[in-house]
Amino acid sequence: MPLLPAAAAVYLLANILSFSAFFRDKRSAERTAWRTPEKRLLVLALFGPFGALAAMRAFRHKTQKAKFRLVPLFLCLHIGLAIALVLVLV
Repeated sequence: MPLLPAAAAVYLLANILSFSAFFRDKRSAERTAWRTPEKRLLVLALFGPFGALAAMRAFRHKTQKAKFRLVPLFLCLHIGLAIALVLVLV
């Protein structure tokens, strides 16, 4: 399997996992059940910021917490790294 498609698949999986974790935590909060630790959500957001930000907006979850203002910064970091990677490869 070529490296670029494999990396894209792993990246997509990280974002899906991040989205799912935020969704599950929101649902758990509504049911007053066991919650996902914030630290774990932030780590998932670091590796899958598109999924995390999409879930935060879609479910209105963790949008008021100061720590989670890092998620858009993680997204900007990923975009910047992608642009740098494209410039290096071209």
